[in-house]
Amino acid sequence: MENPHAALLEALQSGDNDAIRDAAFSVGDMGLQEAVPMLCENIKSPSVGVQEAAEYALRKIRGPQVVVSLLPLLRSDEAPVRNVAMDILREIGSDSIESIQPYLQNDDVDLRIFITDILGYCRTHQACLLLCRALLKDPEVNVRYQAAVSLGNLAFPEAVNSLCQAMHDEEWVQFAVVEALAKIKDYSAASALVKLLSQASPLVSSAIVDALGDMGDVKSIPLLFSSLENVREALRHKIVKAIVQILNGRALPLLAAKSQERLRTYLLDALTDNDEDVLMAALQGLSSIGTDSCSKAVIDMGAALDRERQDELYEATVRAIAAIGFNDAVREALHSDEEQRVLLAMDACHLMADHSCVADLKAVFWKVSPELQRMAAADLAQLGNCEDAPFFVTVMNDSEDPETLKSALVFFGNQPSCPDVEDLVFAQIDHRYVDVREMALEACINLHSPKLNQLFRERAQSEDPMQRMMAIYALGRYSITENLDVITAALEDASPRTRQVAVEAFLNLGPQAEEYLPSLLPRLADEDKDVRLAVVDLLGQICTPAVLPYILEALGDENEWVRIRAIEALGIHRIADAVPLLAQMLETSSPMVTLKIIEALGKIGGNVAFSVLLGMMDHEDTEIQHAAAEAVATIQAEQE
Repeated sequence: MENPHAALLEALQSGDNDAIRDAAFSVGDMGLQEAVPMLCENIKSPSVGVQEAAEYALRKIRGPQVVVSLLPLLRSDEAPVRNVAMDILREIGSDSIESIQPYLQNDDVDLRIFITDILGYCRTHQACLLLCRALLKDPEVNVRYQAAVSLGNLAFPEAVNSLCQAMHDEEWVQFAVVEALAKIKDYSAASALVKLLSQASPLVSSAIVDALGDMGDVKSIPLLFSSLENVREALRHKIVKAIVQILNGRALPLLAAKSQERLRTYLLDALTDNDEDVLMAALQGLSSIGTDSCSKAVIDMGAALDRERQDELYEATVRAIAAIGFNDAVREALHSDEEQRVLLAMDACHLMADHSCVADLKAVFWKVSPELQRMAAADLAQLGNCEDAPFFVTVMNDSEDPETLKSALVFFGNQPSCPDVEDLVFAQIDHRYVDVREMALEACINLHSPKLNQLFRERAQSEDPMQRMMAIYALGRYSITENLDVITAALEDASPRTRQVAVEAFLNLGPQAEEYLPSLLPRLADEDKDVRLAVVDLLGQICTPAVLPYILEALGDENEWVRIRAIEALGIHRIADAVPLLAQMLETSSPMVTLKIIEALGKIGGNVAFSVLLGMMDHEDTEIQHAAAEAVATIQAEQE
């Protein structure tokens, strides 16, 4: 009887690459075992397409026959052929471990290395057993090394004993053993690693400790603690790092008091290390269990850092000092003649947010550089209370630095109960720097006293338009109803910015602003676009039937942004009556206005808006097409 697959098998042996590729994919999908020898031959093809098709088929067919047929290709002199064979065997090698086993006794060292590599992907206990044997018995160090690596890939706890025995091997193998034990992540592996510390070389011991830290097994903590004595300083620092890493810093306070005291000593000692990872761990540990006696050592270390180049380490130092808290060491640093120490202490005080810092920050304020004065003033503004008002009065009178003055104004703005501060703060509204004037205005608003309200009412009559604008802004923030006469008068001010601020003041009333429409509506015809814009924003906030005609009227404004705000208001409040007018505007609007109209129609919804949007989906502008499609989807989603 004729073989039904004869044509495919014949194609695999033809010289036509396209025919071979098609046939390889077909036999692979069919799982045709008869094709395996030919597919293995096609792995050697110079055509990448044929190689890929043959590889695909062999992975699909798999099974013992494929394993047996691929193994001889590992001897190929051509690296691409060997690599493909190895890659397939890594995936399917477990289908026939017994076929692989004899190759571990082959005289070819490279072949044995390839096999130990492949076994590392065969997740069977038989593979693990073979690798353990190779690790301990193979005469070639490179094979033993690869066996250790592969045992790490498998990460079977049953390999721990063999891996430990291999720690008597050459140092290169020992490193692979340590890495393998770390990957196993079993307590037996962690215990074994700790026991190996005493017999390992300095480099391997360091790798062991790093591995224990990465494993993160809390059960290894007692073992690590017991290893702290009688080891070299560098290794002890590594052990300290591992302990902090495993306990994640935050769990360190759960240690017994004696253990904390012992570890604290080693953490301080680790601050002398040159390894930044060790230093970071030491600082993290001291942040959790450091005491006042630790602060000086941390400050000494931090003062020697390059803030720009070692920024992460510097920030960790600041956090550690702050976590320990304000004490004599921090106080001494604040009063130091070294700017780096003062800066370090100030940065820590900022994180502490502790009023204990205040007295010393005030004491050193006039002795330090302008940059440090700004830092101190900013912290004092947040930490101070009424008792610190005299200090800030002095700052207001004697400092000319705008940033420092702004901090003083922040302080006074947060102290409404402090007596006699209104005049001092109000005077800064005339400062020559704009940002100081603005901060003074916010401070006055925060203080909100009847005296300041009266001062602003008087200032609203100033000949300086900037002063009038600031006064109207403050009065609007205080109370519109209490200052209605002044704010209403400001709607007719000669300065457009003052008129704009007067309109915006009514935003503070919400919907209640409707009752003041007779005074506000004339501003829809204001010569200044920003004033008209403010009115439309206000109308959009009110958005009752009474104001709708005026919003629709704003759709015809000469300024594009005024029209856009009116469109947005109609969309937000889903004014269906506006749809015909919005649709009409689409014919003559700019792309930006068109996009806003489409967005509004999507929010309004309804049959008419839906039809209009459908008509926009074939617009020549792809951005408009996309916006219309999104708006249609929005309407459809609401119908579901």
